[in-house]
Amino acid sequence: MAEVPEHLLRRAAERKAALAAQKAGASAEGGGPGEGGGAGAGGQAGPGAGGEAAGGGGGATTTAAPATAQVAAATATAAPPPAGPAGHTQRLLTVVKAGSIQDVKATPQDKVHVWPHLLVVEFVASLAMTAFLLVFSAFVNAPLLGMANPNLTPNPSKAPWYFLGLQELLTMFHPMVAGVTIPGMGLIVIGAAGYIDKNPSNKPEDRKFAIATFTLFVMFWATLVLVGSFFRGEGFNFILPWRQGVHDIFEL
Repeated sequence: MAEVPEHLLRRAAERKAALAAQKAGASAEGGGPGEGGGAGAGGQAGPGAGGEAAGGGGGATTTAAPATAQVAAATATAAPPPAGPAGHTQRLLTVVKAGSIQDVKATPQDKVHVWPHLLVVEFVASLAMTAFLLVFSAFVNAPLLGMANPNLTPNPSKAPWYFLGLQELLTMFHPMVAGVTIPGMGLIVIGAAGYIDKNPSNKPEDRKFAIATFTLFVMFWATLVLVGSFFRGEGFNFILPWRQGVHDIFEL
């Protein structure tokens, strides 16, 4: 338990003494007029009684005088509150060493700005790829087929490789299901993966849901593309590529 400072105890005692003296003086002053009224009544009764009442009133005046003197003495002897230099009454608890408020130390960060750190690298990479394609196309001709013949339809007639997945689905389901429902549900699940798995970690072991969802989508679509490219022959029928040449069913 904390100990009460000595100067506070002294001030409390002095205050109690002053209040007691004021109370005694107030009670003495209140008793004086009552006894004086008795003197008036004694005067009406007779000289003898008036003399006694007068004597009583003189005694009350004598008693009030020492009480007033005590109040004045207590007020005069009341010590002022302890004060420090220049009259300050605050106490200094501790001394804080002067220093900088802001921390000037640079904290290491694992992030960089998009410009120039990322965009410069991407711009240089795009320039390098453009130069490579320009040089490559100058020496290697594109594997284009001959002019289209409207009287001769190729068999099988296949879509480009990036649409072969949809064409493969059309062989299994209704066009509405294969062209709208299944691809739409896949895109919705992939778009919602970022809101379902809100883990900000970049570690693969912490992003199992997002990685599993994207892996299933890629594997599903890659399987459809491979089947449509190498396992579909004339009439878009299922065949085995090692029995019928790959060049007969797929233009490489």
